Amino acid sequence: MRIAIGSDHAGFHLKGEIIKLLERLGHDCRDLGTYSQESCDYPDYAQAVAKAVARGECERGILICATGIGMSMAANRVKGVRAALCHDLFSARRSREHNDANVLCLGAEVVGVGLALEIVRTWLAAEFSGGERHRRRVEKIEAME
Repeated sequence: MRIAIGSDHAGFHLKGEIIKLLERLGHDCRDLGTYSQESCDYPDYAQAVAKAVARGECERGILICATGIGMSMAANRVKGVRAALCHDLFSARRSREHNDANVLCLGAEVVGVGLALEIVRTWLAAEFSGGERHRRRVEKIEAME
């Protein structure tokens, strides 16, 4: 799977750990920045990843900032993106199964590296259920764009 990934300075270290995991799992990882721990603005990276997913250049995206909140808010402004902020395995799985989330947002200051990697694994392994009620709800979200 081709996955776009981005972070701000607060998520830079965790982004590196996630990239290693994605590569070990055989995914094609597209790192869209940031490339250092120098202070930067998270909306720039949220937009880059969200647009790569919305245009179909990548199947899914992962964004990391201090809390994941800003990345989630920014990514969800891009048409076609359903970004989910997940800090536990249940939410990660359900965001895919029920909401067909195509971007995962994480807070580097909220979850440790070990849990973050498990969240990523769970999110990537989960599939949209395709159930009628879930499709209907996703269609309603899309109609709001």
